[in-house]
Amino acid sequence: MKPRTLTTSLQTAISTFPAIVLTGPRQSGKTTLLKSEFGGSHKYISLENPDVRLRAKDDPAGFIGQIEGPAILDEIQYVPELLSYIKSSIDENRAAGKWLLTGSQNFALVGNISESLAGRSAVLHLLPFTVSELLGRGGNVLSTEQMLDCPKQLKPYDRFDLPNFILRGCYPEIASNPQVNRSLWCGSYITTYLERDIRNLKQVGDLGQYELFLRSCATRTGQVLDLSAISREIGVSFTTAKRWLSLLETGFQVLLLYPYYKNIGKRLIKRPKIYFTDTGLVSYLLGINSPETLMASPYLGSLFETLIVIDFWKRFQHHGQQPSMYYLRTEDKLEVDLVVELENKISLIEIKSSATITPSSTTSIIRAQRDLGEIVQNSILISNSDQVFEMKGGLIHLPAQRVLSN
Repeated sequence: MKPRTLTTSLQTAISTFPAIVLTGPRQSGKTTLLKSEFGGSHKYISLENPDVRLRAKDDPAGFIGQIEGPAILDEIQYVPELLSYIKSSIDENRAAGKWLLTGSQNFALVGNISESLAGRSAVLHLLPFTVSELLGRGGNVLSTEQMLDCPKQLKPYDRFDLPNFILRGCYPEIASNPQVNRSLWCGSYITTYLERDIRNLKQVGDLGQYELFLRSCATRTGQVLDLSAISREIGVSFTTAKRWLSLLETGFQVLLLYPYYKNIGKRLIKRPKIYFTDTGLVSYLLGINSPETLMASPYLGSLFETLIVIDFWKRFQHHGQQPSMYYLRTEDKLEVDLVVELENKISLIEIKSSATITPSSTTSIIRAQRDLGEIVQNSILISNSDQVFEMKGGLIHLPAQRVLSN
């Protein structure tokens, strides 16, 4: 098993909180991580098992009452009514770390957790591998703050096959085992997501139309979201498209990155940018199936940007931190791909898939640095070039492989 960065936050939380809720997309490694860390001390109970689920639903009080020691309850969203009985159990005996709960559907859990386990649980998110985790360095992944504190000091690592990383994505099973057929895995994952997670929510009547919505969103990864255009494209109402987008977001399939709004004396583009959270799945949805097709694709820049932005997002989550990430775009064409805010300072990050840096690559970020003034801690350009160097205006160039590897 490859080390996971979230392990440190898990170990910290289990020493103080009566319950830990670990959410994340299906197949991100939640069960594997909990069994690896706590399998010797906690009884494992899967609520995906139909017989177990039926017993839990028929008599939730009795089901919880029969669990004497610490337990892992896997896929708690199948029996959310158990949460109120877990609350009662915690109130009777507030022992730290007794209840470890997992859920693949954040949307089904959040409301119940806030009502039932407020103040009693730590909520953590395990996402598919970061690139560092996939390379076996999960125990030493820098936090976003550590990375941005001194970006020129990032350690060099051996180069890796970036196009292959983009195509296979970062879900543990497919990313760790080159023998797994990519097309079969991605197709099966999407079918499972539609048939189990989405159909169970009973908010989507036509799964075929929802899949069209999914593919339409895929063509827009790394772009400012125009939900009206998507709704027209697939023939559904704007309200329906908005509800379906919410399912994608809270199901960890997409990230919506909102515009940075502070200290800008200009009119901003206010719509979020949309990023799929796994480049393997989104490239599959786009019909990109080989490195040659990827390198010639008009989507290469968007997929490269998606990989970088999502890796920053995972880095926040796997260190148990709330992501503070934005983008910047104004109506007079000032644009920065990623803005990270830490301790009232911001880092401006521009992302280019090319290995060739031209003056036009830096025009917008240098303007933003000048306009924002003293709150800017760093201005960084991430590209496919191999060298670390400083550019005009103190702009730091970092190779994408070095950023992803640390």
